[in-house]
Amino acid sequence: MSEDLIFYTNPQSRGRIVRWMLEEVGVPYKTVVLAYDADMKAAHYLAINPMGKVPAITHNGNVITEVAAICAYLADMFPGAELLPRTAEEKANYYRWFFFAAGPLEAALSNKAVFRQKPEAEKERTLGYGNYENTLNTLSLAVTANPFIAGEHFTAADVYVGSHIGWGMQFGTLEKWDAFVDYFARLQQRPALKRAAELDDALVEKASET
Repeated sequence: MSEDLIFYTNPQSRGRIVRWMLEEVGVPYKTVVLAYDADMKAAHYLAINPMGKVPAITHNGNVITEVAAICAYLADMFPGAELLPRTAEEKANYYRWFFFAAGPLEAALSNKAVFRQKPEAEKERTLGYGNYENTLNTLSLAVTANPFIAGEHFTAADVYVGSHIGWGMQFGTLEKWDAFVDYFARLQQRPALKRAAELDDALVEKASET
């Protein structure tokens, strides 16, 4: 039942990543759209996520927050979707690049978007990612080693890594290197991504009409 899996989101948020993942999983779910501030800071939602941010999901009464964690959880709980790595080598790549995107890449792109300045060289050691250029070089190696981030087949890690790459290029926080463009072009062929975008775009349009 959809009531067993509830998705809390706003279509103009990182919730779009989880929407894509849910469409890849292909199980019924209920969507609860929350407005910024008014809904996300309300007591009923803070009981789910004290951070007052989306996305979040509840599954059989259990709460999962943080986009990377949600994507990994859904892949684990619904193995029939075949979004998990298949071999030991793929598993190593899967965890390596999943957490690389959740850590160094997220921080590097966020800092570039917010501060728009390069940190002083002597301060790089205090940052988990070191510097932006090194982060991009490492990401380039990750997306060119195999057709997908873990290996020969698409996994949940591609949803997360690919979303960062797609949004980064769209909003100018990630340079449009050929490696990133080619990798994301492969992901854009996913029917689940197209369905997810249509669902969230419809919510944005509906909100603009009210």
